[in-house]
Amino acid sequence: MPEVADSVIETDALVIGAGPVGLFQVFQLGLLEIKAHVVDCLPHVGGQCAELYGDKPIYDIPAVQVCTGLELTQRLMQQIAPFGATFQLSQVVTSLEKQHDGRFLLSTSKGVRFLAKTVFIAAGVGAFQHRTLALPGIEKFTDRQVFHNTDTATDFAHHHVVIVGSDDAALDCAFKFCAGHDDGSAHKAASVTLIHRRDVLAASPERIALFQTLREASAVRFIAGQITALQEVDGALTEVDVLCHDNSAVRVRVDRLVLLLGVSPKLGPIAHWGLAMERRQLQVDTESFSTSVPGVFAVGDINTYPGKKKLILCGFHEATLAAYAAAAIIYPQQRTQVQYTTTSARLHTLLGVAHHSQD
Repeated sequence: MPEVADSVIETDALVIGAGPVGLFQVFQLGLLEIKAHVVDCLPHVGGQCAELYGDKPIYDIPAVQVCTGLELTQRLMQQIAPFGATFQLSQVVTSLEKQHDGRFLLSTSKGVRFLAKTVFIAAGVGAFQHRTLALPGIEKFTDRQVFHNTDTATDFAHHHVVIVGSDDAALDCAFKFCAGHDDGSAHKAASVTLIHRRDVLAASPERIALFQTLREASAVRFIAGQITALQEVDGALTEVDVLCHDNSAVRVRVDRLVLLLGVSPKLGPIAHWGLAMERRQLQVDTESFSTSVPGVFAVGDINTYPGKKKLILCGFHEATLAAYAAAAIIYPQQRTQVQYTTTSARLHTLLGVAHHSQD
């Protein structure tokens, strides 16, 4: 959708949450010729399914015997590809205000503003936020010297990198920047130190074995302990103080601090939008999955109603009914009828498979 002069993005539908239900919401809206923008707090699509179950098998998706969270996400992205949804990632929707014309003005933590006719909250159990360290002043280094992922890998080359974590992602990060590990990466660091509060790692045996080999070759350093303080010079993070597992103390040089401590869900700003709630979930009616504010829908684990089951397939059902209810708001002069992808030429055209249906 185009941006108007005051830098507000106008859209028929804004979907908050890019997990499986949010992605399927985009699909159902697309079948009704409603284009959507999608906002998610994570730097990638897939939500909880990709973040927590990326490599774990899922067995209760209809007609799919088994798939991982990442595979399900990839299939849903392929399914919605014809509809050209726009994604705004790594940001949280911080405010929602109903306007005089019935539309909703929403703002994100990155200053992006939307004017939407309908809003779909598919935020699961809440916005996932990266766990951090409870250290004074750490916020001012975030995204400058303190990171929760390594997407900006070029900024790590030739720097002293400290990684906090113990799982596969933490070890993979160490391998990525470790000069003693030849994986073809051009972003090798001056030094790599891995810190974990215990001397036992939670990674796969293969990764642990490789990590031990690199430790023995002095290519990477491991410290069992916890960071207790940050040291800075002229506003730049230069060192971290670590209380070791054996109660000794050590100071480690650092230019880039990577915190791979997992994520935790928080309801966040949604709790302050004036929507009826019960036990930190949004109350909806089961005819349209509308919240207490008409035009704002809630689908997936974020909602509650009698008989609610927190299953992905239930969220898919909820997204379908919510899309039809939204169509009545977006196209008030039209009567939306159910069409079937097996026979509808219009849907075949929307899906880009019209030539197949003519064969």
